[in-house]
Amino acid sequence: MSETKRVLMQGNEALARGLVEHGCAVATSYPGTPASEILAVIKALQQTEELPMHVEWGVNEKVSFEIAYAASQSGLRAVTAMKQVGLNVAADPLASAAYLGTVGGFVVVCADDPGPHSSQTEQDSRLMAMLYKVPVLDPSSPAEAGELAGKAFELSEAFRLPVMLRPTTRVCHACQDVLPGPVQRLNRIADFRKEPSRWAATPVHRYRLHLELNEKLVKIAAWGPTAPSLLNPRSGGKKAVIASGVAAAHARELLRGLGLWDLLPLYQVFQPYPLHTAFIEEILSSYDEVLVLEETTGVMEMQLRDRSRVKGKLSGAVPEAGELLPEIVERTLAEFAGLPLPALPIPPTGGGRRPTLCPGCPHRASFYAIKKAAPQGIYPSDIGCYTLGLNLGGVDTVLCMGAAVGQAAGFYQAYRITGQQQDIVATVGDSTFFHACIPPLVDAVVQGARFVLTILDNSTTAMTGNQPTPAHGTPQGRPVNIQELVKGCGVQFCRIADPLDLPGFTAIMKEAVAFARNEGVAVVIARSPCLVDRSVKQTRRGQAVVQGEACIGCQICTKQFECPALVYDPVAKKVTVDVMICTGCAVCREVCPTLAIGAVQGSMFKVQC
Repeated sequence: MSETKRVLMQGNEALARGLVEHGCAVATSYPGTPASEILAVIKALQQTEELPMHVEWGVNEKVSFEIAYAASQSGLRAVTAMKQVGLNVAADPLASAAYLGTVGGFVVVCADDPGPHSSQTEQDSRLMAMLYKVPVLDPSSPAEAGELAGKAFELSEAFRLPVMLRPTTRVCHACQDVLPGPVQRLNRIADFRKEPSRWAATPVHRYRLHLELNEKLVKIAAWGPTAPSLLNPRSGGKKAVIASGVAAAHARELLRGLGLWDLLPLYQVFQPYPLHTAFIEEILSSYDEVLVLEETTGVMEMQLRDRSRVKGKLSGAVPEAGELLPEIVERTLAEFAGLPLPALPIPPTGGGRRPTLCPGCPHRASFYAIKKAAPQGIYPSDIGCYTLGLNLGGVDTVLCMGAAVGQAAGFYQAYRITGQQQDIVATVGDSTFFHACIPPLVDAVVQGARFVLTILDNSTTAMTGNQPTPAHGTPQGRPVNIQELVKGCGVQFCRIADPLDLPGFTAIMKEAVAFARNEGVAVVIARSPCLVDRSVKQTRRGQAVVQGEACIGCQICTKQFECPALVYDPVAKKVTVDVMICTGCAVCREVCPTLAIGAVQGSMFKVQC
């Protein structure tokens, strides 16, 4: 990549580039939108630049954190990347690492999802940073994300502390022309120096380390390179705006549009925690009113001690939930400046087609079979594209990664102690199973729970971009066999079947339900690869076709099975096939009660199992 020519980069790409340019040696991640692309870009840069790096998709965020942190303890620069709910999984090592500190620069990239767009929560990870007492940096653009990646390494090494770099969805997925820099080759050698009173600190030492951590935060709140910046120094008056992250980018544009650029001072905060002490004193001594714009919680607002002069989320001047979209920032700035409020845009009426599983997705057949095998069952599920089993009536609960197994056990015990029997069929993806399902599965076996666990094994992490799972293995290691792992957890019933063979798969599901009623946990591995995974070999297969005279318009194929390639014509009261998207999975032939769906051989493809 040229180092003198600007290149259009996505925010995650610019952030990854910044990390590599500043000497990152170890990078780990577990895929999760909006952070998924970061590690993939780092891996590509490692290969193109021929760098001696270790880059891996960890089995979950906690493991990924611990691998990267050990590299930092050895003196190398390291990063671990995740989304905001992933930080919950990594919270335990983060809390302790803040006390123990670092040697090489250690950056925790945590991509937040205000909105939310693709998450269970829109939590503000800066609150986690405050809780665990680690500094956090807040980029407002892709280019700034790359710049702050370098600052984060410098800050971490200056104070020997993990540093959180917290982009949000709009920064991660926005694009901007960025000037790439040279890749630093630090040529450091791993050198872990034993220091038990620090690295293996007992509680008596933890108190001392806590005091040291507090001293570090005081110094970080005075560190010049991350100090806030006044973006319009010619402005004046007794009111000011403080903003961080993407809200700062919106405010910068909108103040000009509202004619307030020379009237309302705008301060951009790069380090929302700890907020610089001198900056707090300057703001409180210079202005009568201060507006704070930040997503999604009043982290900076809480640190500005005089609440009577500060307007923000805590005061009700700024919405407490959701994104700070440009139209919201515009109205908030206008109201703060005493200008007429601009009209809010009128949202479009109606809605588009609800999200659904892809045509030919094997998960659709799995859910259909589950409903046939346990029609009155409870269906705990999990985080992944298979959450769209909601549309098929095959998903009743979605809590967090791995919770389907724990909840299935919980439902069983609740019904057991009240003298009832209830069919329970949980669904998890293969990546999710490796991530967080093994401990609850062991617990369920030990406690004698009775339910069916269906592992939807499409051989990839499909929802976030087809990242590999441990079942793929690596060039330097071996793959992990899911079936053997399940048996190692003590499960006595474990079967593998292709859900696209709907009659055979349904029969196995019924067998599993019967076993669970009388014996214990039964596991069915629904193995059929993801159709959008380009790394999987594809072979040609028959194209579905509806025999019009046999179709009675019952809409079982369009409503209960909900395949997007099957379209109901309300005028003709018949179903037709959208040949542009039909993948020829042929499952609809088994679903149709009148056998009205046939196939034209060789016109479409199916993924080879």
